[in-house]
Amino acid sequence: MKQILNLFSLLFIFQLNAQSNFNSSNIEVTTGDLQTNVYAKDTTANALVIYEKGNSYVHKETYKLITEIEKKVKILNKDGENESTVEIYLYNSDDKRREEKVTKIVAKTHNLENGQIRETPIRNSEVFREVYNKNYTIVKFTLPKISSGSVITYSYRLESPFMFNYKEWEFQDDIPKLYSQYNTSIPGNYEYGIKLVGVLKLDINESTIEKKCLSLNPNASGIALTNTGTADCTNSIYVMKNIPAFIEEDYMTSSKNYLSRIDYELKKTTSFNGVVERFTKTWKDVDKELKSHPAIGKQFNRESHVKGLLGTSISQEKDKLTKAKNIYNFVQENYTWNEKYLKFTDASIKDIVKNKSGNVSQINLLLHNLLTANNIESTPVLLSTRENGFATTLYPVLSDFNYLITQVTIDDVPYLLDATDEYLSFGQLPFRCLNDYGRLLTLKKGSKWIDIVSISSSLIQYQVDLKFNENNILNGTINSRYSNYFALSKKKDYFPNPKRYLEDFENDHVEMEVIEHKVKNESINNDKFEESFQIEYPDLETTSETLYLDPFIDKFISTNPFKLQDRTYPIDFGYRMAYMYNFQLDLGDKYELSEIPQSKKMTLPENAGDYTFAISTDGNIVTMSLKINLKKTRYSVGYYISLKQFMSNIVNTQTKTLLALKKKQ
Repeated sequence: MKQILNLFSLLFIFQLNAQSNFNSSNIEVTTGDLQTNVYAKDTTANALVIYEKGNSYVHKETYKLITEIEKKVKILNKDGENESTVEIYLYNSDDKRREEKVTKIVAKTHNLENGQIRETPIRNSEVFREVYNKNYTIVKFTLPKISSGSVITYSYRLESPFMFNYKEWEFQDDIPKLYSQYNTSIPGNYEYGIKLVGVLKLDINESTIEKKCLSLNPNASGIALTNTGTADCTNSIYVMKNIPAFIEEDYMTSSKNYLSRIDYELKKTTSFNGVVERFTKTWKDVDKELKSHPAIGKQFNRESHVKGLLGTSISQEKDKLTKAKNIYNFVQENYTWNEKYLKFTDASIKDIVKNKSGNVSQINLLLHNLLTANNIESTPVLLSTRENGFATTLYPVLSDFNYLITQVTIDDVPYLLDATDEYLSFGQLPFRCLNDYGRLLTLKKGSKWIDIVSISSSLIQYQVDLKFNENNILNGTINSRYSNYFALSKKKDYFPNPKRYLEDFENDHVEMEVIEHKVKNESINNDKFEESFQIEYPDLETTSETLYLDPFIDKFISTNPFKLQDRTYPIDFGYRMAYMYNFQLDLGDKYELSEIPQSKKMTLPENAGDYTFAISTDGNIVTMSLKINLKKTRYSVGYYISLKQFMSNIVNTQTKTLLALKKKQ
């Protein structure tokens, strides 16, 4: 055993030494780069960025933003060969008069042949351009002679007239990086909001002031200089080392929230004659603009367009909460969402009333107008969906928002409403909207941030009762209850086609026969879903001395969703979850439990969740229960290892628990 351990220790040391043979100090390819074919810190990596560097500055004569990029990548296996295709996105103005350019493209593939480094460059004819959309063109090239073990290098120069669009830098990508450096030089007359996104820390973060780095050139335009004719520059160096790959996993919001990078937002410029132009506005400024915006504020008070839409049974309802629910149901049932999100250019109430279909803004602004026309306090809310990423809270960026809902307040209780989905219950938002916060558009008083969270837990509860009848056939009932988001999912499975729903259940449970199936709640927007099955096991093998029975008819969690060695972003479930599975088996006078499975219990750190598995017998009755409780909607990365073990234990309990029923002698 000692010799085996020594062998593993030597192998580990060899891997570390192999990793250190990479030249991560510059773009030059060494023999060590080519001979080293393993990255010990991530043996699953298909490729590795050995070195990359960016350098952004303002040209002293043209005053255009220049970015020089160089990169060296190791291809570790065949799956990493797609890294040999490089795409460069170039921005252009709507009128095409101003555009970004790329020049000085140098790209080579390096292979080791007979102990010598052989370089294969790309030709100019192998660089292609294609129009991506109205504002972007892609310059693309693929390096030649790629195989496992190759090292590719490439460099290019970007030239941009758009100082508002200072080049961001992504330190993290879907493959690991040994070294990433970004140098910037920003004239003092340009003020940017600079934001480091992600949880990874910079290894180097240094800034110095360079005096009079730029001087006034009367023949150039586009630079804002002070009235002295010169500008000082802030020169910064940002470095990260040994950066893990960003691997997406279940239970996360947009990767944009967590990929480690530096973002820039132009706040203001000061011109040569001292004129200040502000680009980043205050919420007070934005509220004033939104108030008169044709697709937002102008649509807040369109009561004339909704006059007469509601029947008297709704409009004459005295109870405000009942009336609000009826108006909400009316919009759900009579207007269809066209699957399009917020559009600041298209939100006409008149159009949706006519066409019976519209985008998310039109649906929910229609709801808002119907509510206010019936004296129910309603205020629209802007938000960003989970896939779109978090909206910036430091300053207003309207392009961060892609969704609109409304909030009603009845008897001092707020309800967040979205009528795009007919299955949603009153006060329930689609899962896509559960993204922490939104902006309540109380434009007269001033808009404000509010929480966008699911207050109630989502619950699944099973009660399974089985017994052997006089013919030794196992039969019984399953009663299940779902609430909140678990109910929403079930309703969408059942109501479109109940017959197919039952067929799918039978196909998933071929060992049993469904005698009867009942659904208690027939309303599609009820916040609960309850059903019951009467079942029997007609083909259960009862002739052998020992019968093995799986007590978990349905598994809450059948596979562990957490598989990463290390996760660098939070675990975001979106809502709190609870599961309860109760099982009772009447053995009658023919069987006894030959072995009782072991009860188990686990609690997450700080009591943030727990699960309990318990089983007992009382005479001929076997009672078993599984209770799972996740008390947080979001868990920090510090919980990852515990959650991974937590889920593993739950999966093992549900997939490996068998009841051994032995015939009585």
